[in-house]
Amino acid sequence: MTIPVNKIYPRTGDRETIYLKHVITNPNITVGDFTMYNDFVNDPMLFEKNNVLYHYPINHDRLQIGKFCSIACGAKFIFNSANHTLLSLSTYPFPLFFEEWNLDKKNVTKAWDHKGDIVIGNDVWIGYEAVILAGVTIGDGAIIGTRAVVTKDVPPYTIVGGIPAKPIRKRFSDETISSLLEIQWWNWSKERIAKNIVAIQNGNIEQLKQSK
Repeated sequence: MTIPVNKIYPRTGDRETIYLKHVITNPNITVGDFTMYNDFVNDPMLFEKNNVLYHYPINHDRLQIGKFCSIACGAKFIFNSANHTLLSLSTYPFPLFFEEWNLDKKNVTKAWDHKGDIVIGNDVWIGYEAVILAGVTIGDGAIIGTRAVVTKDVPPYTIVGGIPAKPIRKRFSDETISSLLEIQWWNWSKERIAKNIVAIQNGNIEQLKQSK
């Protein structure tokens, strides 16, 4: 299941909404098919510059976003270089200014703590101006509330909100969540998804189970 490389704008006349996959140039950022980003403040084509922050090549940390995600205007992904180290007696990033302090340049990454990659599952909705911090994994089907600050992993199909973000409720019963994680409709062909869109929209999990 692929989208034509030149199909950046999925809606005729709409230049605020893009298929994110086709504007990514950084090899340490991967985005799945049909994931969309909307920005009514800045050019959505500048997602890497405006929304993926402190993502320096020296760290080799990665942003992974799955398929069919919806990312609202102003959502931010904040990476490891923003984390001034707490292992030192000072939070001042001395290693970053190695020339000033006659330090070894190879130790520059000791200026910050390393939390890990940011991994976003499939069919995740990230609300307006939400912030996702380094080291966080967000499960399939989760919803991140407006201006939430996500500091910890979010289980699949869980709604979180607040600062720091905390679980509000699960979207479905455990049985339905288990079925959705097993079915993984987002990995189906475009034709198969199209055939079952009504069932997806209406919550007909039984039809999805029987779909071939």
